[in-house]
Amino acid sequence: MTERKIILEVKKLDQFFKIDRKTTTRAVDGISFHIYEGETFSVVGESGSGKSTLGRSLIRIYDANAGEVTFMGQNISAKLSKETKAFLRKNMQMIFQDPMASLNPRKKVIDSIAFGLDVNKLVQSPQERKEKVLNVLKSVGLLEDHLNRYPHQFSGGQRQRIGIARALILEPKFIIADEIISALDVSIQAQVINLMKKLQKKLGLTYMFIAHDLSMVRYISDRVAVMHVGHIVEMGTVEDIYDHPLHPYTRSLLSAIPHPDPDSERARKRVVYSKTGINYNAGTLRQLSDTHSLLATDEEFALWQSGDYRSSLI
Repeated sequence: MTERKIILEVKKLDQFFKIDRKTTTRAVDGISFHIYEGETFSVVGESGSGKSTLGRSLIRIYDANAGEVTFMGQNISAKLSKETKAFLRKNMQMIFQDPMASLNPRKKVIDSIAFGLDVNKLVQSPQERKEKVLNVLKSVGLLEDHLNRYPHQFSGGQRQRIGIARALILEPKFIIADEIISALDVSIQAQVINLMKKLQKKLGLTYMFIAHDLSMVRYISDRVAVMHVGHIVEMGTVEDIYDHPLHPYTRSLLSAIPHPDPDSERARKRVVYSKTGINYNAGTLRQLSDTHSLLATDEEFALWQSGDYRSSLI
């Protein structure tokens, strides 16, 4: 079997925010993981768990407090040289949650999409610029007529396609998709996800997919990391997480997924998780299998393996 190539490796990443002299929020707290080339690695968790902060720290919107990030063999967590910054901007892009807020309302679509080309001086003429933008616009299902329109003239789904096109214009290898469907109607969500899968297959892209919709994550992902208050508490393949969850927080998230059958929905039991009394910093990452890992202390690990969750649930 051919060994899979790691495109991104994160070691003990910290991202803290000082609120005042006495209060510091540990948004990302000692996280380690890796992502294989060509896969979709999803990060799930409730609002405030640190998912978006993690994505922004990786792409260097935020400068991490500690830790090491290696991307395509280069360290991108230290102070960036001009060459490393250009390398990062070319090969890693981010699609943001709110398609309207992430687009400049005063810029036409052609200028929003071509921003990366303009900043990096990658085109020689206006005609070449227009051709590149048009090609990527068509790849996301939009038309030439849309080039000279403004963001407010599009629907939410169309604006998100523009955001995807803007991320693709530099032909990156790795894309961080931050809650890209949460602001869209359900029918449009499926269209955007199917487009992302199609582009991944066509262009050989690697995705880090940040989301809280666990049903959609199951459909699009290869591996899943469950994140809570700045920590990855469980990580594994889709089968590991959805069919064999061990951490009580993972179980609580999965129990919140609604069942389509009303009788089944009424009969099933909710798992409600409380972090009270659990110190994530006291736990260590344990390998349950080659693909499945869990953050737990010795005592928690023994309890959860035995199926005893009473001390971790409300």
